[in-house]
Amino acid sequence: MAKVSATFMLCLAIIMSIPWAYTNADQEAWFQNLRNRKEKVIKLHFYLQDSLGGKNETIWEVARAGISSTSPTSFGKVFVFDDPLTAKPDPKSMKLGRAQGIIASADLHNPAIALYLNLYFTAGKYKGSSLCISGRNEILGKNRELPVVGGTGAFRMTRGYSISNTYSYDPVAKYGTIVEYTVYVTTYV
Repeated sequence: MAKVSATFMLCLAIIMSIPWAYTNADQEAWFQNLRNRKEKVIKLHFYLQDSLGGKNETIWEVARAGISSTSPTSFGKVFVFDDPLTAKPDPKSMKLGRAQGIIASADLHNPAIALYLNLYFTAGKYKGSSLCISGRNEILGKNRELPVVGGTGAFRMTRGYSISNTYSYDPVAKYGTIVEYTVYVTTYV
């Protein structure tokens, strides 16, 4: 019985390593061909549909500091989110993907958050690719600029920046915050 288990485990290990070896070879070939690729600037435009309440809530508080309740900026509150990305401001417009990440109120004096945002595209020409945006977001500002620090798939080795604006916000209902994003990235084609 032990001999069968050992043989089974060895076969399983070999089978599981085949996709890994293929993937590494594929990645290496892409990287070796990098010098032959050209850089291209791509502009993306979409809307993030944030829902703070209701049956379709997309953002949840996961932690808070002792000071959060008395701080004018809610300092120390941490949230996770999984918001739809749409082509137009209408929440029922074409779904392009998901915005997933973490925000933390990180300024004692001004309404600003530390943002870690993954944009995962589920439709269109960038389906299966992602972009990562990370930085300080002064949430009441107009034309908030944050760096694009990388990506996957079509956005491998990407760099750039994003501009976001609050398109609409309903503070009474805590529902229906729409953030407009324009993203400029340099990537390889």
